[in-house]
Amino acid sequence: MEKTFTCIICPRGCRVFAKWNGEDIEKVDGYSCKRGMEYVKSEITHPVRSITSTVMCESGRLISVKTSRAVPKEMVWDVMDEIKSATAKRGIVSGETVIGNVLGTGADIIATASDIEF
Repeated sequence: MEKTFTCIICPRGCRVFAKWNGEDIEKVDGYSCKRGMEYVKSEITHPVRSITSTVMCESGRLISVKTSRAVPKEMVWDVMDEIKSATAKRGIVSGETVIGNVLGTGADIIATASDIEF
């Protein structure tokens, strides 16, 4: 199989060509740094994504959240369903965990904003 990827690791956006047979990668060209090569290898063997979203607080406000680490790409929609059904406690502050180890991925859903009354 052959495919050209656009690397998203840095703003350079290198177009990286890869050729592989099953999980054996035969060729990777076009990257300008080691991270680009690692990104493409990951996209072929086990793609992952970071998620940002919002969660409703008990106070009725929405706060922004993110995953503490990337989750398997095939689980993104399942993780989003968990986020959608979650409710953060009243007064939660940025950095606190809303959902721990979401769906056994090892990633926590972390508040990136606080539920503060003005």
